Amino acid sequence: MTIHRLTVLYDGHCPLCRQAGSWLGRQPRLVTIDLHEAGSPTARRLFPDLDHDATLRDITVVADTGAVYVGDAAWLVCLWALDTYRALSYRLARPGLRGAAREVVALASAARTRFREDGGCDTAACATG
Repeated sequence: MTIHRLTVLYDGHCPLCRQAGSWLGRQPRLVTIDLHEAGSPTARRLFPDLDHDATLRDITVVADTGAVYVGDAAWLVCLWALDTYRALSYRLARPGLRGAAREVVALASAARTRFREDGGCDTAACATG
């Protein structure tokens, strides 16, 4: 199946996540990308079978094929959907570099935790799992 649309569920209460979502929305895309706040009524209506508490802990991307991507796989599929970053997504998905992609996602999660601890996030939704 070919992916034509991705839905990115991001933590709308976290400034870092909102910034990443804004950046993603400004990029030239090869695939349509919809952005919705994780755990929102819209996200729950669109994806009633998802664990919406988990979508607040880790970025989650749902493809129109029904595939669900979480964590580093979600970031890689987001890069894959972007015109400028598709080639990079293929490189980062290789076994030798996949660990680096996981590390970048772990660093982002750690930054998110620091935002929460420093009062940079306005709810406990910035907590990471």
